[in-house]
Amino acid sequence: MLTVDYDKLGLEPGMKVLDLGAGFGRHAFETARRGASVVAADLAVDEVSQTKDTFAAMYLDGELPQGVAAAVTLADGTRMPFADASFDRIITSEVLEHVPDDLGVMSELFRVLKPGGRLAATVPAQLPEQICWWLNEAYHAPISVGGHVRIYGKPELTTKLAETGFITGETHRAHALHSPYWWLKCAVGIDNNDHPLVQAYLKLLTWDITDAPALTRTTERILNPVLGKSLVIYADRPNELVPA
Repeated sequence: MLTVDYDKLGLEPGMKVLDLGAGFGRHAFETARRGASVVAADLAVDEVSQTKDTFAAMYLDGELPQGVAAAVTLADGTRMPFADASFDRIITSEVLEHVPDDLGVMSELFRVLKPGGRLAATVPAQLPEQICWWLNEAYHAPISVGGHVRIYGKPELTTKLAETGFITGETHRAHALHSPYWWLKCAVGIDNNDHPLVQAYLKLLTWDITDAPALTRTTERILNPVLGKSLVIYADRPNELVPA
């Protein structure tokens, strides 16, 4: 289930990409499949380990295109172990809402992105997220266990990216069908995975992800502008002026 639109990201084979906060690697795997080399970085040891194992299996099965390099590493987004201007493209999906120093992370993303490069940043959209917070405090968990520390409106996210030097561009919403699922989870208990309504809706989402039927795909496209669970914004690091 991808959140980023790779056409809007402008990904091309041969590029070098950072997936910051890669989790279990969904965007990193897709990036490699499209012929770009990728570094998947995260703070969670278990997720880094599993992503590394999956990449190893993809290599053994011949799923990685010729010349594609895939690396997995532990990294803190506020102090990344990469040289300036290391990456052509950066993805950071559902990360910034977890980080107290979001401006610090954005500054680091700007630093390691090449001039002329593009960032795709996704965060929970304001209305669906606010409803989850209203329904159940446990949804956004304490900071100490990686909870959400803020709700972004589009103006706040675009302003902060601009403050760190990015030129913001296209935005869109994604995963409208997932918003009611999380509202339902919050209503019946965030850990109540066995509730019949939760199970029924999960089957719908699984069907949508695995089969991509026209009915659910069309419904989600129509609902995304209002109910999309994720806000996605694309932002560029401007080309640096060369002194005359």
